[in-house]
Amino acid sequence: MRAIEFTADTPCTVEDLLVTNGVSKRLIRKLKHTQNAISKNGTQIKTVDMLDIGDSVVITLSDCKMLPPNSDLHAEVLYEDEDIIVFDKPSDMPVHPSIKHYGDSLGNLFCAMYPDTSFRPLNRLDKDTTGVCICAKNAFAANCVSKSLKKVYYAVVCGRIEGKGMIDLPIARADGSIIMRHVSNEGQNAVTEYETVSSSAGGRYTLLKIKLGTGRTHQIRVHFSHIGYPLAGDEMYGGELYDIKRQALHCAKASFVTVGGKKEVVKSELPDDIKRLMTL
Repeated sequence: MRAIEFTADTPCTVEDLLVTNGVSKRLIRKLKHTQNAISKNGTQIKTVDMLDIGDSVVITLSDCKMLPPNSDLHAEVLYEDEDIIVFDKPSDMPVHPSIKHYGDSLGNLFCAMYPDTSFRPLNRLDKDTTGVCICAKNAFAANCVSKSLKKVYYAVVCGRIEGKGMIDLPIARADGSIIMRHVSNEGQNAVTEYETVSSSAGGRYTLLKIKLGTGRTHQIRVHFSHIGYPLAGDEMYGGELYDIKRQALHCAKASFVTVGGKKEVVKSELPDDIKRLMTL
């Protein structure tokens, strides 16, 4: 369990204090129905109770939804505190369990490391996408940290792209498919900003630095495939498979503000299989 304390700097209700400090209405409803989850001086109080300046309220967070643990899995830890952990996710590891990957996901590893704690990833990478994956250890941290979270991706696309640009095209689920997406006027708004880092020695590939204005499923993969530059190794969206057998996509950096108010920047080095493409 995790206990977090908040102090009133003006007369207010308990609920107003919690909302002001980033506690979501959904979490407040859950806490209201949990014994001693909201307390003052060790005594349970109601969210409608009034507080004076200097009064402190403690919320106690607990979890009940866990995944099957798997301690045989490994992912490097890039950062950790009381509220979050940041993994360097390898390829061929899904973030969430699925029918084909029930016990070998990052979620299964997390639950082996933190029994009795729900798995809350704040960014969801595809199974073969590598790099920074931030996971919250409690609901308050998930809501608080996600508001400030910014990510930078690197991708290698087939062909040569010069300079920088922005792709602003809506994305929808492809007809007849649960997984595939495509650009469609019927889809949701999706914005991808990119900047060329370098081209490979032989001109076959371009390394791009990418920032997302939105977070749609397969957004980077769909957008670059649509404009004629699919990611290397991305069989689903038309990328060449000669030199790499998975999409050449990597979450290289994440910045966020912790529950304690400290700004953190976490980085993950570009994997060797992506580096190798730039020598071809």
